Amino acid sequence: MRKNPCELQIDLLCRGIEVDPSCELARDARGFSRTRAGLGSGLEMVLAGAPPLAKEIWVNAPVQEHFVKDTPFLLRLDEARGYEIVDRRNSELYGARLPAQPAWYGSRAPSGQEMSRIGVLQGTYLAIYVGATCTFWSQELQCRFCTTGLNPDTHAAKQVDDVVATALAAKAESGVTFVHLNTGYQGGAAARLVAPHVAAIKEKVGALVGVQITPEVSLDEFDRLIDLGVDHFSFCFEYFDPETFRRLCPGKDRALGQERFFRALEHCQRRLPRGACSGEIVAGNEPLESTMAAIDYITELGAFPTVCIFRPLIGSAMQDEPSPGYEDMLSVMQHVWARCRDRGVPVGLAPNLEVSLIVQPTDTAYLARGTLHDRWYQTKLRLLRRLARSTFRRRVQPG
Repeated sequence: MRKNPCELQIDLLCRGIEVDPSCELARDARGFSRTRAGLGSGLEMVLAGAPPLAKEIWVNAPVQEHFVKDTPFLLRLDEARGYEIVDRRNSELYGARLPAQPAWYGSRAPSGQEMSRIGVLQGTYLAIYVGATCTFWSQELQCRFCTTGLNPDTHAAKQVDDVVATALAAKAESGVTFVHLNTGYQGGAAARLVAPHVAAIKEKVGALVGVQITPEVSLDEFDRLIDLGVDHFSFCFEYFDPETFRRLCPGKDRALGQERFFRALEHCQRRLPRGACSGEIVAGNEPLESTMAAIDYITELGAFPTVCIFRPLIGSAMQDEPSPGYEDMLSVMQHVWARCRDRGVPVGLAPNLEVSLIVQPTDTAYLARGTLHDRWYQTKLRLLRRLARSTFRRRVQPG
């Protein structure tokens, strides 16, 4: 049975894709990038849209992890049609395109480093890990699915001038409107570390800024970042099930605990407009009902769920674990759509913001059943996007 673009996206994240020798990735594609937690380790692709939405979907498809050897999906290059994905189970063909490596990746930041070592595109947004290696790695308390400590670009904190130069290049050459700053656990210094980067991007670049840090000190730290102009906060509590959280996030459990993440998410969402915050979770390792409960909790706050499908990354403590099953992940993403709809969470309002590492709530519109409630929510989102244009236009101006 032919899949719609979101169903295909989910299946690719669960199964990965084989690259046929006909493909010219060195010429046509972005290079594989194991920055940040490592989820960008795959191939960036854009899946063709389909009626009735016609929305393209970005996906970072696994290509190197162990489970990909059994994938039914093959990417090939046809001389007439271009790149296409073949599902070898039923010979279905799906259109796809490969976003090219941006020229600015090879440019030098003020420190002399290549800009691709400062930040990378993950979808259409600029992702920058600004801190030094997460402290949990030196204590062997890192999250078991993560490879941050193995990535060379996380060994030293980024210089503000380098971040500004990279963001300016990404905005000018790639049309970036959103810069996402994150850092691992920094022993109480995470908010202070990220603050000058927020201020400089707002003043000198002009972009929407998202911040993802652990809640290390007091909630006042988040208030100060809001005063600097942060547009979005994401909180990675990873798992809603307490036992899974303790087992797979030992550093976060011992140093912070789940409740601190919950209080920070609740506080920041109260301070910012609905839909300005997200709770980030990993699907595929905890009981399915716990993942569903996490989605319920996040959307009840007026925030949106950022659901990462578990990827057993090479080099992580969980590299030999199985990838989640497609049917389970499909039910999770159907729940994302239903709860965002039921709570009226405004999603997808920011311009030119596509994320390849996750299934975005806007992607899950392909999973809607077409009820009156579905159609009204989609109409409301279209209206909100139009109303928000002038606001976002102001927020992406420097100064």
